[in-house]
Amino acid sequence: MDGLSRRLRASLRLKRRSWVPAEEARGESRKETLENIREPSLSSYTGGPHFFEYLFVVSLKRTHSGDDYEPTITYQFPKRENLLRGQQEEEERLHGAIPLFCFPDGNEWAPLTHYPRETFSFVLTNVDGTRKIGYCRRLLPAGPGPRLPIVYCIISCIGCFGLFSKILDEVEKRHQISMAVIYPFMQGLRESAFPAPGKTVTLKSFIPDSGTEFISLTRPLDSRLEHVDLRSLLGCLNHEQILHIFASAVLERRIIFLAEDLSTLSQCIHAAAALLYPFSWAHTYIPVVPESLLATVCSPTPFMVGVQKRFIQEVLDSPMEEVLLVDLCEGTFLKSVGDEGDVLPPKLQNDILSSLAQGNNDLQTLEQVNEHVSGPFVQFFIRTVGHYASYLKRGPDGQGSFQERPFCKALASKTSRRFVKKFVKTQLFSLFIQEAEKSRTSHAGYFRQKITEYEEQKKQKKPKEKTVK
Repeated sequence: MDGLSRRLRASLRLKRRSWVPAEEARGESRKETLENIREPSLSSYTGGPHFFEYLFVVSLKRTHSGDDYEPTITYQFPKRENLLRGQQEEEERLHGAIPLFCFPDGNEWAPLTHYPRETFSFVLTNVDGTRKIGYCRRLLPAGPGPRLPIVYCIISCIGCFGLFSKILDEVEKRHQISMAVIYPFMQGLRESAFPAPGKTVTLKSFIPDSGTEFISLTRPLDSRLEHVDLRSLLGCLNHEQILHIFASAVLERRIIFLAEDLSTLSQCIHAAAALLYPFSWAHTYIPVVPESLLATVCSPTPFMVGVQKRFIQEVLDSPMEEVLLVDLCEGTFLKSVGDEGDVLPPKLQNDILSSLAQGNNDLQTLEQVNEHVSGPFVQFFIRTVGHYASYLKRGPDGQGSFQERPFCKALASKTSRRFVKKFVKTQLFSLFIQEAEKSRTSHAGYFRQKITEYEEQKKQKKPKEKTVK
């Protein structure tokens, strides 16, 4: 194992949550450094926090042996001094992890004259359970002749990929002039509050030879999907394949995505996790697995990971248990359990496919695509588990107690009951219902709103059905 990997493993000791089952805990020793993330919670900010914590530039430097290169942090903003012990340890963990995740494809590089820019992300979970997202732009720096790629990496606790991609555009533009030009822009950004959904923050920035520029950063009105681009899945897979990935995810199986480039891996894995809304993937989740952590695919516990296709042979040679192996380049499944088409109730499955096939030509914006693709999956959960609130029995203190058996029996469809009996045993559902039990008031979020709309539609249909009879 190379020195960087050893430092990463020493610096990223993650504390597992109390709900992790014993068999998963026993299998964690070889992947203590891996990230866990409950994906939809990334966009739960209503506005107010700072945009970011750090900006790093990661460059490739020759190792002492001179045979290959090692990614190294060569720029950091802001530079923090007089840190408390806990803060110093946190920064050291970041310094150990970030280079590896900025260059997950190993240390064998050579100077290049052409390299396509890539925008991707990774997620780190701190020992206290807080999560940080690394937004990365990898490209060749300006200059003549062959040179090595560098990575701009913004660390933030906020999930809004489109907005941070625009920030990386501005960082890249300034870096072509001078590193000194980046500082005032990032300082202005750091002093600005993150906008509420639908709001805009405008930054004033001076660029030599160009003068003063005003940069507007607008947050999408629907913050539920601001951290994903569901066009990525549509561009790589057909509707039925997306449905099979969803079916594997709702039963918390092992899913591996393969792609040549980091951008596709990062976007597709975030998109797949977003389809689980309002539930949150709570197991190992790594958009791009670094080469030194490829043993992740041997884990017996649930995971959703992305692997660069250059490592396909290592993946295929690994002793994997039941897994869905998705080749995003070819749009095929290289491995599957075989029952993915039978997991979901047939009628609801057909309804999802029918909804996805309608109105595609009318979709113009990213928000429209995201809503069109995610909507049928939200409806699926409404029709299978949307009645959960009626089966939360509350005591005098307001604490809820979920009535699982009558909840399952309430479904009229036999195939829906069969699915829900399996689904209620997952961490996805358990974590969701635990939050509902703790909450003293009914959730007023998007999912609750859609449940209310669905129930109103059902009420309106009943009188019409009686009239027809």
